[in-house]
Amino acid sequence: MTQPMPLRTVREGIELSPIKAMELKASAIPDVVSLAQGIPSFDTLDIIKRAAIDAIRDGKVSKYSLSPGLPALREAIELDLRGDHLYYDYSKEILITAGSIEAITAILLTILEPGSEVVIFSPSYASYPQAVKVAHGKVVWVSLDEDNGWSLNLDRVEQAITPQTRVILFANPNNPTGTVIGRDQLQALAKLAKRHSIYLLIDEVYKELRYSNQPYWNPASDPTVKDFIVTIYSFSKIYAMTGWRVAFAAGEASLMQEVLKVHDALVTCAPVVSQYAALAALELAKTDREDVRKELEFRRNYLCERLDRLKPFFTYQFPTASYFVFPRYRRDQPSVEFANELLERAHVAVVAGSAFGPAGEHHIRLCFGRAREDIDRAISRIASYIQIL
Repeated sequence: MTQPMPLRTVREGIELSPIKAMELKASAIPDVVSLAQGIPSFDTLDIIKRAAIDAIRDGKVSKYSLSPGLPALREAIELDLRGDHLYYDYSKEILITAGSIEAITAILLTILEPGSEVVIFSPSYASYPQAVKVAHGKVVWVSLDEDNGWSLNLDRVEQAITPQTRVILFANPNNPTGTVIGRDQLQALAKLAKRHSIYLLIDEVYKELRYSNQPYWNPASDPTVKDFIVTIYSFSKIYAMTGWRVAFAAGEASLMQEVLKVHDALVTCAPVVSQYAALAALELAKTDREDVRKELEFRRNYLCERLDRLKPFFTYQFPTASYFVFPRYRRDQPSVEFANELLERAHVAVVAGSAFGPAGEHHIRLCFGRAREDIDRAISRIASYIQIL
């Protein structure tokens, strides 16, 4: 009997995100408290939901939008970006996508050729390597400096670039470390990209979740390097819209028109009802997101205070952004094994640090986007468990 052809994805090593795999495993165990996947505990704001319901009632969502997205939403994004000195033409340079990872994947599929290299900082979001593999690229890890607050070493980045390098992909603020790359280093990265004729792909999904006075800055505000930068932004986090699957990418027109072709092949357009919800978020909910940010800041402080009581077993860099803490544990055990032990014996779901690249080993990621009571129960269970290790 003939057999099907081998699955290409298996050969290329594409795997389910370790974050999603942990949530799947946790779902089969009763009474698990999860601090694993980055899901905010808040419900989507009523003003956003009402706008979506109105769009449904008015018959606006039953058909595809234009593939780039609703013109009204793209125009609102153009206006919003101007506030950060980022100037894009909504008709050619802004693309609405079905979540940020679809944007990243479509961009990589556009830019990369088989064997092209993508520099990714370690630790970084666990889905980046899978997106690179989907686009037939090769990941080149550059470790961040944990001893200096997970800072970026520009010399390491320079040394990692080869003639095959096409993209430097990173989140700012960083997931999982909760750190922010400052203006000077961003400027240097942008100049580096221009010098080597490669792209900076900057994932800013945690842009609004910053807790320090460090001002926001994106190197695309510099017209001398703007064409080498693509920025991705998601409505998922600050607006509690992870289930709506809506984000956008902004970049130079000729590139974005090519990305549009891939996006059209993948999804045709982002969910139309979600686009109307995103429009309401931009136009009506900006003041409400400050309440979300303040609550998350409180939860960060609470979680870190609890971790401080568990020293020296846990040590960590204090996060200044996102809703993650990335503690190192004092035990000679692979992070996957330790995370599985916490799940099976303490009934707490966390993400193994190795999911975020080689530098993440011997860490776990904890999400303080979850409800206060979940944070309390999870850390209490972990505290009880490590006492008997």
